[in-house]
Amino acid sequence: MRRSSIYILTGLLAISSITSCKKDFLERPPLDQLSETTFWKSEADVYKTVMGVYNQLPGVDGPYGIFYCDGASDNAHGQYPWESFATDASSGAITSANTSYGWDYIGIRRANYFLDNADKVMVIDKTLLERYKAEVRFLRAFNYFNLSSRFGAVPLLTHVVAIGEENIPQTPRADVLKFVLDELDAVAKILPQAYAGGKPNEKGRITKGAALALKARAYLYDGQWQQAADAASQVMGLGYSLFKVTTSGNTDDYSKWVNFADAADENKFRLGLSSYESVFYQKNNGNSEVILDRQYIKQIDPNSINTYLPPGTIGGWSSVTPTQALVDSYGSYKTGDAVTPVDPAQRAALYLAKDPAFANEYKNRDPRLYATVLFENAPWTAMEDNYKFNWVEGASNMSQTGYNFRKMVDPVIFREQVDNYANVILIRYAEVLLTYAEARNELSGPDGTVYEALDAIRTRAGMPVTDRAKYADQSSLRAFIRNERRVELVLEGQRYMDIRRWKIAPQVMKTINNIKNSQAQQRIWTDKLYLMPVPQTQIDLSKGVLKQNTGY
Repeated sequence: MRRSSIYILTGLLAISSITSCKKDFLERPPLDQLSETTFWKSEADVYKTVMGVYNQLPGVDGPYGIFYCDGASDNAHGQYPWESFATDASSGAITSANTSYGWDYIGIRRANYFLDNADKVMVIDKTLLERYKAEVRFLRAFNYFNLSSRFGAVPLLTHVVAIGEENIPQTPRADVLKFVLDELDAVAKILPQAYAGGKPNEKGRITKGAALALKARAYLYDGQWQQAADAASQVMGLGYSLFKVTTSGNTDDYSKWVNFADAADENKFRLGLSSYESVFYQKNNGNSEVILDRQYIKQIDPNSINTYLPPGTIGGWSSVTPTQALVDSYGSYKTGDAVTPVDPAQRAALYLAKDPAFANEYKNRDPRLYATVLFENAPWTAMEDNYKFNWVEGASNMSQTGYNFRKMVDPVIFREQVDNYANVILIRYAEVLLTYAEARNELSGPDGTVYEALDAIRTRAGMPVTDRAKYADQSSLRAFIRNERRVELVLEGQRYMDIRRWKIAPQVMKTINNIKNSQAQQRIWTDKLYLMPVPQTQIDLSKGVLKQNTGY
């Protein structure tokens, strides 16, 4: 299932390549807009417009950059309100006056434009055209699923809206979901499992696996357990696999942090850590685990994650930083069990006294902690020789929690001082396994297939298998699965919706403190925050046809 890059072109709705003779100058179409008489003539026109729809897949930047969703959850703190919705959403300060919360129809409008016009092109293979349509229908469904997840009921537009017809009321959330699922069912029958490569069959285009995986996610979010398990099971039969390295290039000294039983134990730990963190490195773009990603073009379209996440001491912005609650969720490397969190006042006292005992809570933990979070004195020699993280409080571009993220930052690119072009993974196989495990457990409780799905993820990370005796009933295994989902998928955009669909947001969206037990961010939860507000500007433009969500 290995994939290579598909070029996502920007500005493709402009047709600046159109030329004409000087005598036609007054009749030449403007170079910044489409002309219906000159476009939709060739296969190249179709190809370019499809790429313009791909361009709207979410990535790093923008108010809904993938990791900002964690900043709006209990996993992380998003400290800059001008960067994203995360700061307002997590503090409870959301208002309908803000227009940057993701009410975005650009991708849907581009998809509808393509679908309304693609059949005008006569000189194209019809099978290829139908595949292009299926790709675009998926992208439209993906946009609608994300939009409805945030706002609930939204206008459901399946064609280009004519002037004078803009004021369209919201469609109930259940009907939007049905549309999404029906579209995914239909396109899964058309899309291939893989692409051979080369234009127009670039590896990285939407596949059958992407359609089924998004279908599994949609059913999971809606609590339709049988359908979620069935869709996930279909994906599990398509040949994807968890990415693993055979040799760890990690040279960090973990002798202070992990009590290894022997050399084999240390090798297991290092392979688990490296396998997990390497999934997101540029050199491993399109690896065996990737089902859907937002791709970046070298020299044209950089991914800024190497700037957003690291601490200011090495040139980062600390835009989104881990919470103590996230750190507490990583279990024991030795036993696989949860750990008892340190009392916040005791942690602060140890830290302020520079007591060596402060380090104890970070010892012998899940390798994914070391691959994800920078804590005091955590090593990261891949980033800089002899580097150890030390929190600098209160300075520009520094964490407010006492932690920074290491996950998704590519140290090889950092050392070379060049732009990062790592693709942003939107759906990967580990999520599918977790979807299957959760849905099957909710249906009928633990069974062998649930444990096997969980164990595949855990052993890849170097962790012990799931304790069948300790997690033998539905309730205890539910808590285990939810925690496993949290630590495996951190920064991947899932936690924001997970705490809402599980109805645990009121319990977990609490004010967060830093490692000195000082307030990092006050958080206030009200139930209106289960949905985002419809921007008041949109309600005004619709002359009141659009209705506001409850509480705003």
